[in-house]
Amino acid sequence: MPPAGGPEALSSGPGPRLPEVLSALARVALMNALQYRASFFVDFFVGSGNVVAILLPLAVVFGKTDSVAGWTWDQSLLVTGFFLMMSAVMGGLVEPNLGAVVEGIRQGQMDYILLKPVDAQLVASAQRVAPAKLWDGLSALVVIAWGLHGTGWPGFGPITAAFCLMIAGVMAMYSLWLLVICLSFWFVRVDNLRYLLGAVADAGRWPVDIYSGVARVFLTVVVPVALASSWPAMALLGRLDLALVVQAIAVSLGGFAFARWSWKRALASYTSASS
Repeated sequence: MPPAGGPEALSSGPGPRLPEVLSALARVALMNALQYRASFFVDFFVGSGNVVAILLPLAVVFGKTDSVAGWTWDQSLLVTGFFLMMSAVMGGLVEPNLGAVVEGIRQGQMDYILLKPVDAQLVASAQRVAPAKLWDGLSALVVIAWGLHGTGWPGFGPITAAFCLMIAGVMAMYSLWLLVICLSFWFVRVDNLRYLLGAVADAGRWPVDIYSGVARVFLTVVVPVALASSWPAMALLGRLDLALVVQAIAVSLGGFAFARWSWKRALASYTSASS
């Protein structure tokens, strides 16, 4: 059983400051990633091939046509760039950590997280890192700059809106991942849901306008990957008004609040696998 008083009691009272906690978690995550040096370097260099795999289908499509669903090559590069940025955050931080929560619940390591005098969600979300995804982050900046070179550089307003939408989209995807992981406190085996979520999120590499009907709503509301890829690109291109930007941010914050509430409810029902 988890310690008496539950997870809330573990976070009460004086404890380490947030910057100290984040710094310690970052060091631990990097040391975990460097445990096996050969694997680290292989993964790091193999990760560079992911960028080519994402750009190649786009190049093939636009080798046959000038535009797809109203999106040109340069405009589509913006979507791809933001998708790579989302992939860097989700694949580099979110998926390794929340995926480890499932194993921790199954094998009992979750007990050690609950024993730490800091917020359990913070520790569970920041104890591992996948350095190979650094390629996605660096490539994202290059691809976005490449696209803006063809479409023209926007002003401060559109850039700010695009940045806020990207953050909101990543937060929405994190919240969805957290909700899926919360199910593991009751069902334990949620691997299929994790893989399905990753496969669906891959659709965000394409402009959302190529999808129609239920598929478009699904990628905007249910699995909001378009919020992190297409919407920031649309903001840079002047295709979104301020009301939609504010609405997207509000929905993202609401989703995060619901995921946080679900996490607390899941922890309250947790029974140690080692008990």
